[in-house]
Amino acid sequence: MKEEIILLGGGGHCRSVIDVIEQEGRFVVAGIIEKFSGESKPVLGYPLIGTDDELEKLRQKYKYAFVTVGHIYSNSVRVKLFEKLEALSFSIPKIISPFAYVSPHATIEKGTVVMHHALINAGVKVGKNCIVNTKALIEHDCIVEDNCHISTGAILNGDVVVRANSFVGSGAIVTQGCVVDGFVKAGSVVK
Repeated sequence: MKEEIILLGGGGHCRSVIDVIEQEGRFVVAGIIEKFSGESKPVLGYPLIGTDDELEKLRQKYKYAFVTVGHIYSNSVRVKLFEKLEALSFSIPKIISPFAYVSPHATIEKGTVVMHHALINAGVKVGKNCIVNTKALIEHDCIVEDNCHISTGAILNGDVVVRANSFVGSGAIVTQGCVVDGFVKAGSVVK
């Protein structure tokens, strides 16, 4: 029997994560948590079952939770929600698409989602509460620290370090051995 999981945030990123959860097949989505009641309609058929203020009560019923708020210009909401889940002792899994490739020699921390067709090679370390989005490539021996978003189609070449709370935009290319600390805009080349 699959475990139930609640998702915090009902926007576009939530829809993408739901698709990965359904394909992965480990969890069944119990429902969506939003900031305010009435803020969201059902997401892909999953109901709004509570608000951020009700997480303590919801913890009595649900063991698993996951942050499904996206991260573009700021990840402050993602970080705050992740820390709240940790403080309430929710189990926060890592969620990995069965259509992604993650080397058995890579490490992925809790709260991170690896979306469809992402590639994570040997020696890579991805921290907590990260988004590795669709078709992102993280090459050998990269380090992606906590609370980062590696966007769709972004490429991190070998030995890249992405500092905590950074964003690498869609289609950006980060060349071998570079350090990213902050915001990299879509289509950029970081040398």
